[in-house]
Amino acid sequence: MIASVVVPVWNDAEGLRRLIGDLRADSALEIVVVDGGSEDGAAAIGCAEADVFVAGRRGRGQQLGLGAESARGDWLWFLHADSRISTAALTAFRAAANTPGWGWFAVRLASDRPALRVVEAAMNRRSRLTGIATGDQGIFVHRRLLDAAGGVPAQPLMEDIELCKRLRRLAKPRCQRTPIETSARRWERFGVARTVTTMWRLRLRYFLGADPIRLARLYYADDGADSRNQP
Repeated sequence: MIASVVVPVWNDAEGLRRLIGDLRADSALEIVVVDGGSEDGAAAIGCAEADVFVAGRRGRGQQLGLGAESARGDWLWFLHADSRISTAALTAFRAAANTPGWGWFAVRLASDRPALRVVEAAMNRRSRLTGIATGDQGIFVHRRLLDAAGGVPAQPLMEDIELCKRLRRLAKPRCQRTPIETSARRWERFGVARTVTTMWRLRLRYFLGADPIRLARLYYADDGADSRNQP
């Protein structure tokens, strides 16, 4: 089995270097980095340390799609550059990939703040109940199923939500309870209440039919959006 990890990057050199180091614990994984025009050295790291490096336009949905097209894997694992992957998570991914399908991991926010334990628990429970995960949760999918779903939606925001909606129509997802860790910097910088409110407001508007292009403009115009590594 060939499995490829696809990482979209925009100005997250430090996180990318750490993530690649984590993933190298499984020498059989193909690491695909898709840069969206980074100015902090992330592109150089991806070019030097990834198995496949692709330069593309900024936009996470487009970058994920380009990475999927460039990867050789039968399985695709979409990870954010600020994720941390433990040996246990690598083992859980391999176990999940024994049977075609799709799914995601539980998420742990990289902070000791008690409030963020509540947030991550709510995120994980919401995903199990709805069958909808976010990109922070490391969505993985067999290539045949991804192709049947029409590939990664090439939209500037909510591409993870839309992808899960499409995949959910085709197969029941599998949630791996072994967590992957993601940065909590947005929560810590702008506060839990503001971050939750911003994301739920945008998500609700999307489910009600709002144009993702317009939502992306609102997201990046909002002072509460930490866009340092958000293509």
